[in-house]
Amino acid sequence: MMISVIIPMYNSEQSIVKCLDSVKAQSWTGKFEILIVNDGSTDQSAEAVQEYMARNPGLDITLIHQQNQGVSKARNVAMERSKGDFIALLDADDEWLPQKTEKQMMQVHDKGLQIDFISCLINKDKLLFPYFSNNKLAKVTFRKLLFRNGIASPTVIFKKEIIANTGYFDCDQMFAEDHNYWLKISQKNKMYILAENLVIAGNGKRTFGVSGLSANLKEMEKGFHKNLRDMYCSGRISFPEFINYSLFYRLKYGFRMCRNVFYKSKGR
Repeated sequence: MMISVIIPMYNSEQSIVKCLDSVKAQSWTGKFEILIVNDGSTDQSAEAVQEYMARNPGLDITLIHQQNQGVSKARNVAMERSKGDFIALLDADDEWLPQKTEKQMMQVHDKGLQIDFISCLINKDKLLFPYFSNNKLAKVTFRKLLFRNGIASPTVIFKKEIIANTGYFDCDQMFAEDHNYWLKISQKNKMYILAENLVIAGNGKRTFGVSGLSANLKEMEKGFHKNLRDMYCSGRISFPEFINYSLFYRLKYGFRMCRNVFYKSKGR
């Protein structure tokens, strides 16, 4: 059994080696292939990967180059070339804890659950409403995802067959693109969150409003509203639901902005 690890990379020379080391250190005993897409980096990211490949000839690493087209296109290019039975997403500035893959795959192999897609928690995050669970495994549904995106990209492992029944990331979407993809996946697949903190994102810093694409709260807000329009146009929510969720998202945006100002005033 093989897992294809998909890593989009843009100007990540300071973090990519630590990211790759975290895959190398996994306790899971299956096979990994690592597909890194250099998305038009202007620093020494590609050279860092090439040096890493030379030092680790036993690892199955493929470095793919493309002009800067965004994270969605980068992930899609790698997913199209993947050979694994499962797809795992990882960002170039994030790390997996050693038992991350093993613990998730143990749940996937539970035939009683029939899991197609599994996530976990990042940094020191906790499960929040509506994802509470008594057994460390929270079911993810379309309605829960509309209320809150509780899934961070570098935590995800899913069966490759999901690509066949759902498709790929929206290449035209730069913000909240992962939320858009999860919503689509939820239509035909069983999704869960393992309530264990098994990923370190952004060196453990607060991510939303601070680092990466999610630091741009205004554009993230536009992305969430675009996702709502997609769900309405596809017939998965009614017009009244579309209006209600739009108002709800605007309220959440206001809350996030206030919270972000507060955290920054505290140096967080």
